[in-house]
Amino acid sequence: MNELHRNLIAGEWAGGEAVANINPSDTDDVIGHYARGTADDARSAIAAAKAAFPGWARSGPLERNAVLRKAADEILARKEELGRLLSREEGKTLAEGIAETVRAGQIFDFFANEALRLSGELVPSIRPGVGVEITREPVGVIGVITPWNFPIAIPAWKIAPALCYGNTVVFKPAELVPGSAWALVDILHRAGLPEGVLNLVMGKGSVVGQAMVDSPDIDALTFTGSQQTGRHLAVASATHLRKIQLEMGGKNPLVVLDDADLDTAVECAVNGAFFSTGQRCTASSRLIVTDGIHDRFVSALIERLGRLVVDNALLPGTDIGPVVDQGQFERDLDYIEIGTAEGAKLAFGGERLNRRTPGFYLQPALFTETTNQMRISREEIFGPVACVIRVKDYDEALSIANDTPFGLSAGICTTSLKHASHFKREAQAGMVMINLPTAGVDFHVPFGGRKGSSHGSREQGRYAAEFFTTVKTAYQLPV
Repeated sequence: MNELHRNLIAGEWAGGEAVANINPSDTDDVIGHYARGTADDARSAIAAAKAAFPGWARSGPLERNAVLRKAADEILARKEELGRLLSREEGKTLAEGIAETVRAGQIFDFFANEALRLSGELVPSIRPGVGVEITREPVGVIGVITPWNFPIAIPAWKIAPALCYGNTVVFKPAELVPGSAWALVDILHRAGLPEGVLNLVMGKGSVVGQAMVDSPDIDALTFTGSQQTGRHLAVASATHLRKIQLEMGGKNPLVVLDDADLDTAVECAVNGAFFSTGQRCTASSRLIVTDGIHDRFVSALIERLGRLVVDNALLPGTDIGPVVDQGQFERDLDYIEIGTAEGAKLAFGGERLNRRTPGFYLQPALFTETTNQMRISREEIFGPVACVIRVKDYDEALSIANDTPFGLSAGICTTSLKHASHFKREAQAGMVMINLPTAGVDFHVPFGGRKGSSHGSREQGRYAAEFFTTVKTAYQLPV
């Protein structure tokens, strides 16, 4: 327990100040101690990645496939162990922690195969006798900055394609969840990556992250986190004219129409709004419900919320674990007070809960009698808090759904093919769900949003190549 988990720089585990990793389900439980890196550590990691880039960029597809395949196999073989570690440090239920770990393994498996599918194009020139070859090449040194809510899946869907396409990586995980990040990097390190190809620098965003942003040797930066931080990274990166990819959250609508199956709508709302403690950028924080089903929906939803078990993430039968830490817990409570002060009705929950172990347990909060102009309807809370907005019909529901500065995910519950088809076309979101929770996506297809939710090319699947490669067009006159 007292062993210091160090940063990985240039293939060596480097020391640093020890910081305790605390279990939000049991604040007396210290998971381990992890290094807190410095700006100098970040600069050393960047230099190591830059030095390693030429060799890794020239590596063959079989070499990259072998490393990614070996990592995928170990992640999947250790899914219960790694899932338990994830749940201990982040607070999502053990079933969710294991499922996220499996997803990380599947992502590495996918990109192991992508390494063998690298291709280009040969096309004729408009000039007789001239050949044109179009290829994709690695970008260079990739800075990876990840959040705390998906501590192994989000690093996986950034690091796996970066390595697959021949880039080198400097990885800074969220300071709240170093354990999963360290375990992932350790797996990749032992899978046979050459020194300097993957570097881990744990620590504060204001120190390590800022050193990465300030460096002219970071060729591309991929970030998932808050809008405020994302905008700062975008402005700072403009100086270096680097590629940047930002995922910055959402205020996602779930529309429930009069013709919806009530049980389906309630389960979509509960899963999307409250599972993973509502700490998902794709969470359904706005439940937009038409008049004809509103009262029945709210009544059934409250009954369903009353049956949810909020407890230690590792206990069997727990539906919702704790909030990730004291700061996020206080933020959630502040927004519950804001909603009440704005005139919304707290129809269920919103209370701190005491359990056998000391932790940040919050009863899911449901507001009714809300409007789309309230702060709780417009600002991302990132906790188990949702508001119900009553509307008269589908047209008003669609208008309210699109009336947001975000545009990540949007869902609708309906048995009408007409409305489902129209919503798919007109919802101003990067992802649309029909009779499914707004949270929950596949690893082999594009992930990303519009408006204030995302900036840059899509993540995941084959679309990841858009960010992690650069296109080269070569002309040749036969000799």
